[in-house]
Amino acid sequence: MKNKFLILFYFCLLALSSAFAQNTKIVGKVIDKITQEPLPYVNIIFKDTQIGTISDMEGGFRLETKSAVDALFVSFIGYEQYTIPIQKHVAQTLVIELVPSDIALGEIVVKPGENPAFRILRMVDENRDRNNPNNVNNYSYEAYNKIQIDLTNITDDLKKQKALKDLNFAFNYVDTSEQIGKNFLPVFITETVSDYYYQDKPTHEKEVIKAHKMSGTQDESIAQYTGKLYLDANIYDNYLVMFDRSFASPIAPFGKIYYDYYLTDSAYVGDLWCYKLEFKPKRKQESLFKGTMWIERSTWGLKSIEVTFPNDINLNYVKNLWASQEFSLVDGKQWFLTKDVVMVDFHITNKSTGLFGRKITTYKNINLEPEFKDDFFKSTMPQESVVLQEALTRDVDYWKLTRHEELSSSESGIYEMVDSIQKLPIYRTVSDLLTLVVYGYHIRGNFEYGPYFTFYSFNPLEGNRFRFGGRTSNQFSKKIMLEGHLAYGSKDQNFKYGIGALYIFNKEPRAALGVWYKDDMEQLGASFNAFRSDNILGSVLNRNPNDKLLPVRDIRVNFEKDWFLGFTSTLDMRYRHIFPSSTIAFNNLSSGTSYDKLVTAEITLGTRFAYNEKFVTGEFMRMSLGSEYPIIELKLTAGIPNLLGSQWEYYRTQLTIRDDFYIGSLGRFEYIVEGGKIFGTLPYPLLKLHEGNETYAFDKYAYNMMNYYEFVSDSYISAYAEHHFNGLFLNKMPLFRHLKWREVVHVKALTGLLSDKNRSVITFPETLTSFSGPYVEGGIGLENIFKILRVDAVYRFTYLDHQNIQTFGIRARLQIIF
Repeated sequence: MKNKFLILFYFCLLALSSAFAQNTKIVGKVIDKITQEPLPYVNIIFKDTQIGTISDMEGGFRLETKSAVDALFVSFIGYEQYTIPIQKHVAQTLVIELVPSDIALGEIVVKPGENPAFRILRMVDENRDRNNPNNVNNYSYEAYNKIQIDLTNITDDLKKQKALKDLNFAFNYVDTSEQIGKNFLPVFITETVSDYYYQDKPTHEKEVIKAHKMSGTQDESIAQYTGKLYLDANIYDNYLVMFDRSFASPIAPFGKIYYDYYLTDSAYVGDLWCYKLEFKPKRKQESLFKGTMWIERSTWGLKSIEVTFPNDINLNYVKNLWASQEFSLVDGKQWFLTKDVVMVDFHITNKSTGLFGRKITTYKNINLEPEFKDDFFKSTMPQESVVLQEALTRDVDYWKLTRHEELSSSESGIYEMVDSIQKLPIYRTVSDLLTLVVYGYHIRGNFEYGPYFTFYSFNPLEGNRFRFGGRTSNQFSKKIMLEGHLAYGSKDQNFKYGIGALYIFNKEPRAALGVWYKDDMEQLGASFNAFRSDNILGSVLNRNPNDKLLPVRDIRVNFEKDWFLGFTSTLDMRYRHIFPSSTIAFNNLSSGTSYDKLVTAEITLGTRFAYNEKFVTGEFMRMSLGSEYPIIELKLTAGIPNLLGSQWEYYRTQLTIRDDFYIGSLGRFEYIVEGGKIFGTLPYPLLKLHEGNETYAFDKYAYNMMNYYEFVSDSYISAYAEHHFNGLFLNKMPLFRHLKWREVVHVKALTGLLSDKNRSVITFPETLTSFSGPYVEGGIGLENIFKILRVDAVYRFTYLDHQNIQTFGIRARLQIIF
């Protein structure tokens, strides 16, 4: 029996080997014979059969058949066709070298040795100005914009959690995305229909929001930000900025430096003959796209393009992006964008619940020769956005007639579903938790308690400091916000307090009035970005004893007015008492006595110009998203003597210019230049005490190796420069590439003058001095450590003989960046 099984096993092996031996297996690679570069998308088939494949992006391919074949047929646009003999029923490896051929592609000729895609791209570049829609002098159209946000990775375990049992009805809306291959739950949708008008000379843009609808709320300011003016990208630009990165366009004149291109097809798209080009990044982890585009043969205009991110891109939280643009010939002469789709998959980790955002914009009624009356563009600024009064109240019938694309069944239900979710207790709990983490306040009804990081702190003057504070919530009022705090120090045994109010006359354009009073401790010479003196993190991270605080009694009234988008004026009135402390005295040098307080009354006019600046606006606060242009701020201050005991007459000017911009693929450059001058005779606390930093936290707006009360001046100029390389070098190092760290360098310089009259008002602290030359510090650092941390090695280059200083230090900061 044993021998029979052995014989049977032997014949089985023989049969299997015979079966395998009868297959013809080909593993190979296709390359250009001249350049030796791999050729993707080459057609390879067994001759006289329907069995074939195409080569991958590296030129590789694999074929197998049981048929008795003896040749391969290989073809690719721009290359000679080949019939290659092979051995039957044998596994074999081939390297196929294709020879370029002279072939005509419309009006271009592909010559031997050149990638045929390059000739097409060259024609695209030669016709760029004519085909670029942004070069049209005047035009108008109707735009429909839809933005939707979904939750992804909705697992069965998530649905079964007791805390989410009230959301069971919402899970009925779960669907599956074709792009990410995962289920999603729509949680937000907004739609906007607008008429857009553009005039070249003089340049004016105007958008009229005709209809706006958003799940959960209706807000005019949000309606403006969902219009076309704030959601725009042009593939004809050399670089596209997104997620704080600059991406080289695949049709940029220098695209061959960054991308590999392949001509893979030619066919009719509609009634237009087009060439299909595919592209991918030349190098790993760079800020580039991969995708396909169709180029029309006669005009060399872009018919459509689809892009996505490579899998290895050095980008945080964005798992992938899918974007497409479609263009049409308007009036048979001008290419114009007709559809723009962007979809982004956000995830903290691969397994966590994430967000899937999508924006779809369509354009119709395109008019290339609109006629504008003289008074059509009423705004004095180049950009104008108008929301019609009835835009927020359009009925269902209006939307059915106006939408460019009909909503899906799941999209239609989002509005009602979100309204229902917002009424659930769990929604309020999650919303309150996010407010606590992001803003530091805990909301309870009409009041918000916080900030939580100031409840306890410590310093040598107050000892243990306990603080209780808060402000009214939006539930109390959306027009006025009241705030206040009460603090107590265990060492000085003094109570400190503050109260204030902010009233919003108008959100867009902003008009607000604020009134504040405080009697508390303050650190003079700290930047506006520094840890506040009662922040527990500031107490923990101090590198020197925080004994330079001074008692301050301050009354302030501020009025803020936006005249138009990007142009703001402020009027600030301030009455202030600054008191000496146990460590800092105000000794009068002329009389030999001491000041028990310094009293000032001043008025400041401020002007801020940031062309096309955009904001994220809440009910009371707003956060700038920056501007594509330099931001200029000018402040003029006058000190008024003999007003309620004020002691000093002075005048102060301050000019600040800041900007950041991308230098192609080299990264982002940022600079701040500031200068100021003070006229009058003043004690040093009222002069310019330059911003030091005595913590281990990196502060972009302070000198991180300078101490408080180290430098003072009455006229000064400063410069700060910082460059983010975004992994330009580390991405090319295999040992560091997977860490996705990014390089950053910075340098700061400051110099100033101090007149003799201002040296002799009150005694300077031992550490305080004027400039005898420039102060300079700089550093190199790494950011994106664990995706949230930046660490800099900072060097001090001048004034190394000052007492109690550090010439080198490690500084860190938390930051969330893409």
